[in-house]
Amino acid sequence: MKPVVIVGGGISGLSTAYYLSAAGIPVRLIEREPQLGGFLQTEIVNGCVIELGPDSFINSKPWARELIEELGIGDQIIGSNDHLRATYIWRGGRMIKMPEGLTLMVPARFGPVMRTPLLGWGAKLRMLAEITRRPVKQQEDRSVADFVKDHYGQEVVDYLAEPLLAGVYGGDVTQLSAASVLPKFVEWEAQYGSVSRGAMKAASTPPPLFGTLKQGFGQLISQLQLRTKAELVQGKVEKIEKGYRLRVDGDWMEADQVVIACKPELVPSLFPPMTYSSSTVVALVFNKSEVQHPLNGFGFLVPKRERKSIAACTWVGTKFDHRVPADKVLLRCFVNGNVKDVLPELRQKMGITATPLLERVIPWPDSMPQYTVGHAARIQLIEDMLKDFPGLHLVGNAYYGIGIPDCVRMAKQVAQKIIATS
Repeated sequence: MKPVVIVGGGISGLSTAYYLSAAGIPVRLIEREPQLGGFLQTEIVNGCVIELGPDSFINSKPWARELIEELGIGDQIIGSNDHLRATYIWRGGRMIKMPEGLTLMVPARFGPVMRTPLLGWGAKLRMLAEITRRPVKQQEDRSVADFVKDHYGQEVVDYLAEPLLAGVYGGDVTQLSAASVLPKFVEWEAQYGSVSRGAMKAASTPPPLFGTLKQGFGQLISQLQLRTKAELVQGKVEKIEKGYRLRVDGDWMEADQVVIACKPELVPSLFPPMTYSSSTVVALVFNKSEVQHPLNGFGFLVPKRERKSIAACTWVGTKFDHRVPADKVLLRCFVNGNVKDVLPELRQKMGITATPLLERVIPWPDSMPQYTVGHAARIQLIEDMLKDFPGLHLVGNAYYGIGIPDCVRMAKQVAQKIIATS
């Protein structure tokens, strides 16, 4: 049989290749970059484990953990230090700790929300009154901003919803789809009317909230590459023709099954266009003796209305063990503006005046798919259109979830579909 051709060697493409290889299906994996892994890249410098892309996965979604255990490196999984978990919001020139008892921006406990200085009394009373809402018929898709404003008001949009989701999606909450980004909240609205009531009834996520690997996600990529029996082709796919024929750096190859594990722009005439946002990761290493900040939490977020360049900053050594030597501090900043403003902002927000031992700037242009209003309908349209192209499959973070577990789940589903028809 002809090898299944997979276009894209990130976590989605590599996982698909692994599951197919494990079933004895021949695979040809095409990646234009010299290294595999896509956004999952790790560097270890001065004993610091620096993730150049995502630094963790959500433990409540099991698919990444299952794959890691299947690869035989389950003993390398570590959890976040949830006993130290605290997130701060920059407001009015100071760091304010987010109140406990929140599920994202939804209060499941009202005591901490009533005591926080992060929100004014108007917003607090609005949040308290939300509990009285009654179920409503399922509404058309709305933006995250409209959904949250309807339930809790604009201040909660500005100082909770927007900064929290900016760090995940890197997008505009006035454009992101509530149904696709906050599906559980939309379900609670339909069932209870009050989203807070749904959060209170839901079982809390057992700690730890986040998982990762001791030596970074480079471990996962290396193990996948080691265990995947695939023919690796470095090159750029220039064109895909029905049938299927793929032109790679001027040369043609044929396939009966094609998996597109990258942006679907390779077949732009087939599918609705996707929009993407860009971000930059700036990693900074300091001598701990020169940093006076207590690093008493996982990091801070900066709301859009108060943002300069930094959207979020993770205090890596507090969030995870095994990442930073005792005499070092590692900060990972997500930057939407000029990277030259990062150090001045850290001086302002954290009092850091030291010169970093290391500064790594990692741009990710057009890297974060935007689940804008109507996303679910667009994905359904794509699924319907794929029925007319048997043998063509799509995997990746642009469809049913942007996290690593979502990508692994979709990869496994596509591999199982191909195996069933082989």
